[in-house]
Amino acid sequence: MTKRIGLIVPSSNSVMEVDFYRNIDKSVNVHTSRMYLVDTTVKGEEEMLDMHFPKALKDIATVKPELIVFGCTSAGALRGNDYDKQICSTIEEKSDAVSVSVIKSVRERLEKINPKNLLVATPYIDALNEKIKKSLEDDGTKVKKIIGLGIDDNFSIALVEPNKIAEFVIDEVKKDNYDAVFISCTNFRAMEARGFIEEQCSIPVITSNQIVFEKCSEILGCDNDD
Repeated sequence: MTKRIGLIVPSSNSVMEVDFYRNIDKSVNVHTSRMYLVDTTVKGEEEMLDMHFPKALKDIATVKPELIVFGCTSAGALRGNDYDKQICSTIEEKSDAVSVSVIKSVRERLEKINPKNLLVATPYIDALNEKIKKSLEDDGTKVKKIIGLGIDDNFSIALVEPNKIAEFVIDEVKKDNYDAVFISCTNFRAMEARGFIEEQCSIPVITSNQIVFEKCSEILGCDNDD
């Protein structure tokens, strides 16, 4: 029997669907609903949450997926972890689906890894980096350093090639004593760069899309190609 995943993503996200399509088990179909977003800023994401998320949720619920992913890491962290819980509760109230949060899935994985010197790398501006750092630390994970590329146009985030992401992260890891790396953003091609970074740095590396993809596969009880 075919299973269905619903992704709710920013409208300018061109990476998350591709990562899922490339790796998901053949017994699963992926369907997407979009929330209008151009600027990856606090203002842009607040407007996305308040004005466009409700409609995107209403739309994706009509395909009756088994689970629905709120597919934006920074927006999940934007108003704190309690608000992220509210997003998940709203998804479950407005649909018959299990809700999956990217930022919560990441926090759960970091709890298992239990890093003492975590590096967080993002494509974001500082204002969003602060929200990511707070979300992780409010759940008990100490962030040693967070670095960002300072990109505030969401479409442009997807244009950063995996080799450039790898270079960005590896250069920072060489500077200090990190024991794990989290690369944030569902519109960042970090899942493609992850294996090489891990090989070069010899420490655990996790990415937004990889972690939530694994979470979905676990919930649905399916295999994948990654």
